Amino acid sequence: MDNEINSGGRSLPARRAFGCVLVAAAVALSLTGCQDSGTGVEVSAGDSAAAGASDGAKGSGEQRDDGPRRLLWMGDSIGEAQAPALDAAMTAGGVAFKSVAAAGGGGVVGEIAAPTWDRLPKTLKTFAPDVVAYQVTTYDWGTPAEQRAAYERLAKTVNESGADLLLVSAPPFRIDDFYQPHEKEIESAPQSAKSVADKHPGTAAFLDASALWGDDSGAEQAQRSKDGIHSCQQGSAAFAVWFGEQLEQRYGFDPAKPDAWATGAWTGDKVYGRLGCA
Repeated sequence: MDNEINSGGRSLPARRAFGCVLVAAAVALSLTGCQDSGTGVEVSAGDSAAAGASDGAKGSGEQRDDGPRRLLWMGDSIGEAQAPALDAAMTAGGVAFKSVAAAGGGGVVGEIAAPTWDRLPKTLKTFAPDVVAYQVTTYDWGTPAEQRAAYERLAKTVNESGADLLLVSAPPFRIDDFYQPHEKEIESAPQSAKSVADKHPGTAAFLDASALWGDDSGAEQAQRSKDGIHSCQQGSAAFAVWFGEQLEQRYGFDPAKPDAWATGAWTGDKVYGRLGCA
């Protein structure tokens, strides 16, 4: 996948403790020895974009005028596993967060997407986000033309509500017997999403998460759980940090430092229990 991040865009209007969690001062997350299933959260020294964030943790949930104020997160069960960490990180940075990521669905392509299209206009009206982030799902099955049409519809729907759309590539995941018949469609979806984002540089962007995960689901960098598909607490926290950096690049958003949120109650969310994350 192309590593380009479409960073152009308009400025937005003024807008249980976990036993194996280690947090340090900077923001590059890596696997730890106590984390057999990918669940330890360690923040070690690094040169990521958030390393230059202002001093002092922001945990009060105050409104901000230099970045998104209301973020809607969309995706499938992979996105559902990332949502608790995103919620914690966004809330610590003063951003209202809502997830509609759905296990077994959540996509926008094909017949399986009907529940998403039924719910999305209502959510856009009631939650009123100024940024919507859609992580390409494992169910975005269709031809490249069908995928582009669905992502165009999503961009139009989101932009007409007054929000920006961020299309985010999914992490690499194990192509098991269920996914194997749709492997080519899964492979084409990120490029289809990028092509749509490139047509709307002021109101949409494509974020290539391979910069974080790599392209090999079996590699340590991918931080997959035992099932080879979802992330445990460690991987979800890594994504939340990376995503905050993308908001910083696009909007000037100042993400909360990980020590403001990475050891929070979110690490005990039931989604991680279902995934066997220790």
